[in-house]
Amino acid sequence: MTECIDTPSGKGRRILPLLVGTLLALTSLPALAASKADTEAQFRQWLQTDLWPEAQKSGISEKSFKAAFADVKLDWDLPDLVPPGTKPPSTQKQNQAEFASPGAYFSEKRLQGLAATGRSLAKENAATLKRIEKTYGVPGPVVVAIWGRESGFGRAKIPHPIMDVLATKAFMSTRGDLFRRELIAALHILDSGDVREADMKGSWAGAMGQPQFLPTSFLKYAVDFDGDGRRDIWKSTPDTLASIANYLAKKGWQRGRDWGFEVKIPKNVSCAQEGPDLAKPIAQWAASGITRISGKAFPSGESKADGMMLVPAGRHGPEFIVTPNFYVIKEYNNSDLYALFIGNLADRISAGGGAFKGEFGNVGRMLRSDVLRMQKSLEAQGHDVGKADGLPGFKTRRSIGRWQADNGMTPTCYPEENMLGKL
Repeated sequence: MTECIDTPSGKGRRILPLLVGTLLALTSLPALAASKADTEAQFRQWLQTDLWPEAQKSGISEKSFKAAFADVKLDWDLPDLVPPGTKPPSTQKQNQAEFASPGAYFSEKRLQGLAATGRSLAKENAATLKRIEKTYGVPGPVVVAIWGRESGFGRAKIPHPIMDVLATKAFMSTRGDLFRRELIAALHILDSGDVREADMKGSWAGAMGQPQFLPTSFLKYAVDFDGDGRRDIWKSTPDTLASIANYLAKKGWQRGRDWGFEVKIPKNVSCAQEGPDLAKPIAQWAASGITRISGKAFPSGESKADGMMLVPAGRHGPEFIVTPNFYVIKEYNNSDLYALFIGNLADRISAGGGAFKGEFGNVGRMLRSDVLRMQKSLEAQGHDVGKADGLPGFKTRRSIGRWQADNGMTPTCYPEENMLGKL
């Protein structure tokens, strides 16, 4: 601890720490500069001795490789960097943080704004969306909803040179292998002539263009829908929308089916039945007393098809019967809340729908470390909680519901503080 100079006025109390801090900062600057310079040199060496052989093996020419990396530089402002000779940061703080209430994800103001713009753009691009739905089977409102969520319908700033991002993260991040694969894929995109390197912009996480595709996804799912000979997800609206639809179609979108329905689950029907692995015909769910919250019947075409229970906040929030298409949307972003956001936004765009009828309760105030303790305790008792990470996924939620029922409690299927001591 640094001593302070005590004076009657108190004005000198912070002089010494400030002087010491300034001197330390000044003396560390040359060392920091030298460290960065050393790392930059190691990076250039890594490109030649490590990355180039792999790129060559995958079919990249030496000319293309040199051209692609001629102006690439390390981006020291990116998060999650682990320069050579340093250790990855501890994840303890993340485990201690509170997890957010599911309701916080659904900003009504944001959803209303996206829906209004989405309806306008769906009308403007009606002919393209009709052709897309005929080709891929994915409804236009779902495609437009993802477009809006990912890049604000192409209006969001996507400023990062993707080669800088991927090269930096492949060389010095905690997920180097992942970004190495994406970097090789990016070289193949450049080789294809679909985009110039100067135009290949993305997010700090390496997701590119208006649909926010990683390079490997671009190679698998991007399409040329405007017929100009290039797959352009940066500037072409038809290519962007069709690429999103192709992604969903290739992931298994079932033509003619909805994504899901908000429902009311009776108290005598256990909430511990959720999950894609517990699917049953929607007619069976209806026979158990589950009804649509809108008062409408389930569509006749859905009755014999499989549906799954989804209770993202347990009994403390809106409840759903979803179709396999819900889990296809989750392939785009592996989050129940993301898929619900897209489904709700698509409903608003197509039919002027509104917010979910059920309200999210005051949940999500527990520490992730407390939820992690719950998960480990449930695992010790033989329950399958999925991934023990301090976040209540569907396997954790239904395990909690089953544990509550086994111990004479009314199942809520959501972590609560009063469970800590009992578990």
